[in-house]
Amino acid sequence: QVQLVESGGGLVQAGDSLRLSCTASGLTFNDYAMGWFRQPPGKEREFVAAINWSGSYIYYTDSVKDRFTISRDNAKNTVYLQMNRLQPEDTAVYYCAGGRWPVRNPDTYNYWGQGTRVTVSS
Repeated sequence: QVQLVESGGGLVQAGDSLRLSCTASGLTFNDYAMGWFRQPPGKEREFVAAINWSGSYIYYTDSVKDRFTISRDNAKNTVYLQMNRLQPEDTAVYYCAGGRWPVRNPDTYNYWGQGTRVTVSS
C-alpha cells in the first residue's frame, strides 16, 4: 500500500526557516515525480514546487522560487522542501504528492500525503 508521510511542520516566527520532509513507501520512488502543494486556512490547495524523478528538472511557483528549495534523495525515498524567510502568508497545511510529471496541475498526481501544518507568526 502506498504511503506518503510528511513531517517537519510547526510554529515559527516570520523570517525563520523550516525543512519539510516527505517519505514514501509502497512504490518505486525513483519512477515518480514529486510535488509540494499547500492549502492556506480558508483557501484552496495551491501548487508550490515539483521535481522530476532524478532531480534534474525543478519547477517552482513564482511566489516561492526565491525562498524555497525542493530536493530529493532517492536512496531514502524522501523529498524535501527547504523553506527560508518564512512569512505569515506561507501559513498552510503542506502536502506532498507523487505522479508521472513534475507539473502544477494536481490532477496529474496519483498519491498524496496527510499533510503537515506550518504556521508563521508575525
